[in-house]
Amino acid sequence: MDEIINYIKTWLLYGNADEAQNIGYTDDERVWPKYKVVIVPNGHLGKDIVLPDMNAPRAEEWSPDNEPEKMTYIIRTDLIYNTFFFISRAEEIINTRRDEHGRFIAAYSILGKRNRLMVPTLDEYARLLTKLLGLLLPPSGFSHIYLTHDIDTIAQYRHLRGALGGIWRGEWRQVLRSWRDIDDDPAFTFPWLIEQDNHVPLAEKIFFVKHSFGKGYDYPQYNHHSPDAYRLRRFLEWNKVTIGWHSSYYGVGSIEQRSKRRDELSIHRSHYLNCSIENMRKLVELGITDDFTMGFADHAGFRLQTSRAVLWIDPERMQLTELVLHPLTVMDVTLSNANYMNLNEDEAYYCCQRLIEKVRMHNGELCLLWHNSNINSNTYHRSLYPQILALLS
Repeated sequence: MDEIINYIKTWLLYGNADEAQNIGYTDDERVWPKYKVVIVPNGHLGKDIVLPDMNAPRAEEWSPDNEPEKMTYIIRTDLIYNTFFFISRAEEIINTRRDEHGRFIAAYSILGKRNRLMVPTLDEYARLLTKLLGLLLPPSGFSHIYLTHDIDTIAQYRHLRGALGGIWRGEWRQVLRSWRDIDDDPAFTFPWLIEQDNHVPLAEKIFFVKHSFGKGYDYPQYNHHSPDAYRLRRFLEWNKVTIGWHSSYYGVGSIEQRSKRRDELSIHRSHYLNCSIENMRKLVELGITDDFTMGFADHAGFRLQTSRAVLWIDPERMQLTELVLHPLTVMDVTLSNANYMNLNEDEAYYCCQRLIEKVRMHNGELCLLWHNSNINSNTYHRSLYPQILALLS
């Protein structure tokens, strides 16, 4: 338990372990004078899981026998428990409601119900503690920018089912053009994506590659030994992008079910953003170091209530793991899909602008997810994506 408490205090102070010792986590007034700041626990950490107090925390000035020179700030909102609650995803233990894909979505969450997804509450806790301790806040800006793309399919028409579906819909001209040259396939938008991403030179580009069985919601699977896949891999390697593992809709599976390339073993995102506690526990067992799944499919914003990377805490076993969770800020279809936010292009741009400003203010990580297969689809994503990148460059 002490390891978790110390990690949370240090993380809230942007990694300043020395100053974290000046924060007490106790309701024993006899030891309060030892600390500059005291957070009073609510008694739930490590015992049971309850919904957090979402009201803005307030710092009270306190000193023994009214001695101002020994003044301590007392915070009676349990910031340690609240931080644990969100970064561990403990809410998903007490709330068992799931959508048709088995996901815990924003509509079921306390954040969605209280309209708190656009605000990184834990980052605000960090600013409060930093100021109370008289420390400097990190400068505004982005600690990292991740431009990520899930390769759910390499091509729309260059597999049997896609070609037959296109012909049945009367798209036989597009099918023929695709079979003649993959560059004419509407899903092969990788050159365009790289061109756009290069407008943000400090960003890291990550492409997540599927290694699933190609059934049900994983369809279509692509043959990694095919000429199309080989050409794509060479293109991505030439452009110095990072390759990650995009696990199956049906779960993480085993290490034998994915590529043995080391660069695909450490970075991960689940198909359909399925980031259940069971999946995260499996990632830890498999030695995955970084996960980029942590966002709600149905609403953009801060699922972890932070814009900063954080180690995952297993909320049932109360174990601090080595799995780094990278918050997903915005996914393309979240903005446009009728069953998600259903925003028009102007509304989507404004939503992204608000989130980007929040990340920048807190010196957090910005993580965008745009699918290659949506660029030429019947949506605004081909015009919206360059606008968002222009905000960064």
